[in-house]
Amino acid sequence: MQPLIWEHRPDNLRAPALVCAFTGWNDAGDAASSALSFLGSSLGATRFAQIDPEEFYDFQTVRPKVSLIDGETREIVWPSVEVFAARVPRAPRDLVLLGGPEPSMRWRSFTTLITDLVEALGVQLVVSLGALLADVPHSLPVQISGSASDQALTERLGLHGTGYEGPTGIVGVLHASCAARGIPSASLWASVPHYVAAAPNPKAALALVRKLEGLVGVAVDGSELEVAAADYERQVGLAVQSDPDVQAFVERLEQLAQDERADEPEEIPSGDRLAREFQRFLRQRGSDDDS
Repeated sequence: MQPLIWEHRPDNLRAPALVCAFTGWNDAGDAASSALSFLGSSLGATRFAQIDPEEFYDFQTVRPKVSLIDGETREIVWPSVEVFAARVPRAPRDLVLLGGPEPSMRWRSFTTLITDLVEALGVQLVVSLGALLADVPHSLPVQISGSASDQALTERLGLHGTGYEGPTGIVGVLHASCAARGIPSASLWASVPHYVAAAPNPKAALALVRKLEGLVGVAVDGSELEVAAADYERQVGLAVQSDPDVQAFVERLEQLAQDERADEPEEIPSGDRLAREFQRFLRQRGSDDDS
């Protein structure tokens, strides 16, 4: 069986851009995958292909799930990467959306499969969405960093490269594969507060969507994400105010964010402790307020 399973082939896509996001290492606070999912639902995207997981996943790491059909029949749901087409008549281009778990193995074969798909569909630009944990406060605008294969595009979007060197995820390998084929590509990364690592972050997802809009020329109604982002900031603010140590730490981050000459923070509570305190707060809130 071929790893790429076509359900149908979308015809007449206009100057398509491929937007992708992967859960796991590249997806702090579920921000990247949430942004992609929001795009798909907002634009009425329809699935036309998927990648068979057999060659690319360790099922002890990314386990299949069991679901019940009509409360009786058990069905195995395997992890897979799905590909959707979103036609946007009033925009200058259509979108191809690709998302799923980060693969466990055979990354070069996996990214070759995606670049083959890109060429088969005539995709003109590949954009990856990602999110990383960082020493940033939840209360300030989300920082978006990234890069593009075209330096002029990088400058036009006001992207700030991270200068990072070290282990990479599947998106780094994908962009290298695009570069080898001469396919234009861009990478967008949202910075997520490390002290709220376990909570979904709609504020970061919204920032990724807004930055993507300027890159691909496709706009969506973000009111639903805006409401979720405001609620997220309110809830995290309550959690921060409940612990003086956490509040002092966040205030220090806010000060550093507004002072480029400041040094790294010293003698601050550990990230593990902050995470434990925040989870304790969420459990307490959950018992009192189902929302």
